[in-house]
Amino acid sequence: MKLDKLVGERFKERPSDCMVDSHALMVRGGYMKYVANGIFSQYMPLKRITRKIEQIIREEMDAIDGQEVLFPVVMPATLWQESGRYESIGKELVRFADRSGSPLVLGMTHEEAAVQLVREYAQSYQKYPFMIYQIQTKFRDEARPKSGLIRVREFTMKDAYSFHTSQEDLEQYYDKCHKAYERIFARAGIPEVVSVASDSGMMGGSISHEFMLLTDIGEDSIAICSECDYRANMEAAENIIDYVRTMPSEDLKKVHTPSQRTIEEVCSYLGAEPKNSCKAVVYQRNIDDKYIVLFLRGDLEVNETKLTNYLGFDIHPATITEDSPIVAGFIGPMGLEGDMMVLYDHSLKDMNNLVCGANETDYHYTGLDMARDVKNAEYHDFAKIQQGGICPKCGKHSITVSRGIEVGNIFQLGVKYSKAMNMTYIDSEGNSQYPIMGCYGIGVGRLAAAVCEVHHDDYGPIWPKAIAPWQVHLCAVRSDNEEVKNFANNLYEQLLAKGVEVIYDDRNVSAGIMFSDADLLGVPYRVIVSPRNLGQNVVEIVSRDKTLKTTVPMGSALDEILKLI
Repeated sequence: MKLDKLVGERFKERPSDCMVDSHALMVRGGYMKYVANGIFSQYMPLKRITRKIEQIIREEMDAIDGQEVLFPVVMPATLWQESGRYESIGKELVRFADRSGSPLVLGMTHEEAAVQLVREYAQSYQKYPFMIYQIQTKFRDEARPKSGLIRVREFTMKDAYSFHTSQEDLEQYYDKCHKAYERIFARAGIPEVVSVASDSGMMGGSISHEFMLLTDIGEDSIAICSECDYRANMEAAENIIDYVRTMPSEDLKKVHTPSQRTIEEVCSYLGAEPKNSCKAVVYQRNIDDKYIVLFLRGDLEVNETKLTNYLGFDIHPATITEDSPIVAGFIGPMGLEGDMMVLYDHSLKDMNNLVCGANETDYHYTGLDMARDVKNAEYHDFAKIQQGGICPKCGKHSITVSRGIEVGNIFQLGVKYSKAMNMTYIDSEGNSQYPIMGCYGIGVGRLAAAVCEVHHDDYGPIWPKAIAPWQVHLCAVRSDNEEVKNFANNLYEQLLAKGVEVIYDDRNVSAGIMFSDADLLGVPYRVIVSPRNLGQNVVEIVSRDKTLKTTVPMGSALDEILKLI
């Protein structure tokens, strides 16, 4: 490929609307172009990168007996009504009707289509186990797309679905797929990806893992233990409390706290620490706006994923009106009345001498003893784990909270979809059973962006060999020089004949422009043919990661390049 024919512009200035490096470099380097919010077109360099990622994925999925299929982008709403997700998923799912008025959806995930494809085929236990997968464009109407390809609305994804006749068989395959994912990320150039326990969310199922690339620009928070191998997404990490009473309980006293509404204000006013207070966080149920009041220790934050999983329905932050029984800023468990659901985080269990609201404007209580004063409280885990928190696995105060980009996920779905969609098989004893499912996803574009995020410098991406758009970037400096032009042209033809992927820059531009464009394309090896080099009967070879800079005799250039790649 000659660079002067490559569609797409490269430029020096960082676009003002690109908040992360991978987005900025991919726009500057002519990899992609904005079409609409969270929707991009791909130029040739990015398409070549994603095609190589897809090939790595295919090879690893095929190696664990995956069978590639293709599901439709558009599906009838009836499929999603069978599973129950047509009603349970919000605006992320795009719903529309065809010309006859039949309701349809755009695929954002394909569990329903997978079940529909195989439920007639797999009616006997002898057909199991098996796994099917696809690599296809999907659409999810993400509320806040940002960071280029890291959070988009339209995306290409590999999603796989396995079917089993026992939980044991699923677990064995789940582990096999977990190892395949580790190989995929290592081959793509980011072996540092870690798997973390996660929340299953809309996918359902009891066990799930996310594969995270640890980076400061990541949107997910990950709890990692420095003493053992525990790793979990903040949404799934259990918050362990080791409170032990050391002081006798004080009497419950109502005190005047004029205009002190927040935990920080109240504790400062009363000379208490937030960790010795009981705060209230109020939500409302989406379907009817019923209030849900959650009490937890004052220095902790609510983990809304844990809360919604416990409740089993969607909620939103409350709007507290004047006619409600709730006194905003002064809410406490003592004397709270009205038609509402009241919950308690286990951070409050057995605590005493707490500050809390008195459910009366400008008043709080001191000396709250949960066991004495709130006898009927039931405690559950609703709080976010904290930096320095207790590891749920080894029990040490060794939790650190890091940021990460999710580049893949796997789920043990169980019978959630097969049962809802009435997919059954006859077992060896003649009984009807629901097959047990697993689900495994990787975002292709997001993976490319994640690799760029950790493999770049100030000048451009540094693509790993396995997914680089080309293997060699041939630069003919001073292509108006006949000797340079002839040698570079000949070397280009020889490399192509050997099957080498080459981007060839023979433009009559300055070396600075040529090398700047080469930096933005991030090809592993740059071969420089120039009058100075040829005057010394050598060709210069430089690696994009700056670990190699050498000259080789002109006659050995082809062989040396072939050795490197």
